[in-house]
Amino acid sequence: MSRPNILILMADQLSGVLFPDGPAAFLHAPHLRALAARSARFATCYTASPLCAPARASLMSGQLPRRTRVYDNAAEFASDIPTYAHHLRRAGYATCLSGKMHFVGPDQMHGFEERLTTDIYPADFGWTPDYRRPGERIDWWYHNMGSITGAGVAEITNQYEYDDEVAYHACRKLYDLSRGADERPWCLTVSFTHPHDPFVARRRYWDLYENAPELEPPPPIPYAAQDPHSQRILDACDWRNYAITPDQVRRARQGYFANISYVDDKIGEILGVLRDTRQQAIVVVLSDHGEMLGDRGLWFKMTFFDPSARVPLMIAPVEGMGPALATGRVDTPVSTIDLLPTLCDLVGLSMDEVMPWTDGVSLCPVAAGAPRGPVPMEYAAEGTVSPMVAIRDGRWKYTRCLADPEQLFDLDADPSERTDLAPDPAQAGTLARLRAMAEARWDLSAYDAEVRESQARRWVVYEALRNGAYFPWDYQPLMQASERYMRNHMNLDTLEESKRFPRGE
Repeated sequence: MSRPNILILMADQLSGVLFPDGPAAFLHAPHLRALAARSARFATCYTASPLCAPARASLMSGQLPRRTRVYDNAAEFASDIPTYAHHLRRAGYATCLSGKMHFVGPDQMHGFEERLTTDIYPADFGWTPDYRRPGERIDWWYHNMGSITGAGVAEITNQYEYDDEVAYHACRKLYDLSRGADERPWCLTVSFTHPHDPFVARRRYWDLYENAPELEPPPPIPYAAQDPHSQRILDACDWRNYAITPDQVRRARQGYFANISYVDDKIGEILGVLRDTRQQAIVVVLSDHGEMLGDRGLWFKMTFFDPSARVPLMIAPVEGMGPALATGRVDTPVSTIDLLPTLCDLVGLSMDEVMPWTDGVSLCPVAAGAPRGPVPMEYAAEGTVSPMVAIRDGRWKYTRCLADPEQLFDLDADPSERTDLAPDPAQAGTLARLRAMAEARWDLSAYDAEVRESQARRWVVYEALRNGAYFPWDYQPLMQASERYMRNHMNLDTLEESKRFPRGE
């Protein structure tokens, strides 16, 4: 039996708390809802790191940020780290990317044979944080609250222009694949930048949520009562220079929900082409990290609280694959680093050759009821002064950082994470067990030194490369115009027949 095709559909900053078992009931997302009905739905999936580039390097490689050395949005993803695209391509797959992956460095492919668009963010070292200057805002690229105050309606934006192009190229690629010129199985990754802020949406999606109860602002926590990392995140977002009103919060939430519906529309277009061209594929839906969306008074990501750290993960198997992946809801906590081994397992690759290169586990046994084990997370980017780590183990979430007090939450009893149990003497045993687990996994002093050295190196290199002639690493899509449509080196009859699907109807 030939290996199945794979279609990976990614959204950016899509919170898993809105996908308790497929899309929440209030979301207008019919295509995602239909896909969920035939998927393994991992209701408690955590990002490896709650920031774009570290999260994406981790989900592609199955490795945590300390191992990839992608600590932040300006850290190079080394070209010798195997990704799912490498493993699949090595096994004979055609691998293709349409959209965002936020690779930093001169390698802008990382195993993809073909890339259909440029990226939406820079590929250089310009967004490097600096632990030597704690508390300093890098104004030209750090988040601020302008995404909330500027929420509203627009028919075209920088991000709509990008995602419209991503969907167009993905659909065109599926049509090309249907023609059968390449007999290899394929893996197509389609990665949108929505519903990532700014919270600006097209009118037809905005109006879907007019007066929805879910727009109401979540209860904030006063700055003085926030934990130290949350205070640093608020400072990094320049909160003191903005007076956020309840109506602005409602508008920001409306724009975010509206753009989930936009992404759903684009996913519907892509799945429609897959259906119309009679192709089958394993379909994966996930995100890189979540969005706080005003919960606790926080916005964006960069924290281990669930709205930021949890992401959707749905995997719909190909019909006739057999029991390789059980469908239905799975509540066991899992990680985005599990994507790589799961894909390799599903298509029958030798796991002996895959597992040395990943920190994750295959979710095929987990979907059938097997334990997954504790889920690790790391974060070492803006808003930190030293690397942070976290473990989700059953009902418990434990957070550790050399600069901050430990945190412990019982997510069964306290899903909103409002009661830190670390100081509670009754939980001393649980705290000690999780602390020992973290100390066995991470040498935080060494990790801190590695991040500081990486940041310092990159500041030197970036300043050098921007002095004089500058050639960016940003991916430049190649369009071979002379190989498209009709040209004089082509036989017209052969061309017209080979570019038609279905043929003879």
